[in-house]
Amino acid sequence: MANQAGASSSTPLELIFEDDENDLIYGAGSGWVEARTSCDHLASLSSDLAQIPTPDTPCNRCQHPTENWLCLSCKDVLCSRFVNKHMLQHSQKINHCLALSYSDLSVWCFACDSYLDAQVIMQLRPVYETAYILKFGEAPPFRSVECSKGDQAEGGASSADS
Repeated sequence: MANQAGASSSTPLELIFEDDENDLIYGAGSGWVEARTSCDHLASLSSDLAQIPTPDTPCNRCQHPTENWLCLSCKDVLCSRFVNKHMLQHSQKINHCLALSYSDLSVWCFACDSYLDAQVIMQLRPVYETAYILKFGEAPPFRSVECSKGDQAEGGASSADS
């Protein structure tokens, strides 16, 4: 199995599937996840996310040094579901549903059961930028985000996501 994994990582495979009209879909089933561009739970964000623990902070409960998440409501640092599940337990017990992964700086909403696009959702951009600077020592390369004035008034949410 390890040999197969090594071979597949050096030779990228394009998965091809057919849809109902027998057209080919390239990359379907490849595991790509589309992050949401809106979330109804942003009101639970901490009011002070400019000051956050550093990405090398261990889990507050078990002291595990990696795979840790920052709770975006109370700023606790807790380990992932792949370690001891402390962030998941925190979310379930306290209903703090927004968390930022210190591994890849993705943002997850436990209530929506989805990743959130921290570059599109304006309320998440400051904490994403702060975490990126703490992790890499420089500002992140933000992609340009186009939105109408109506979208800006709604905090970046688009009507297509409703």
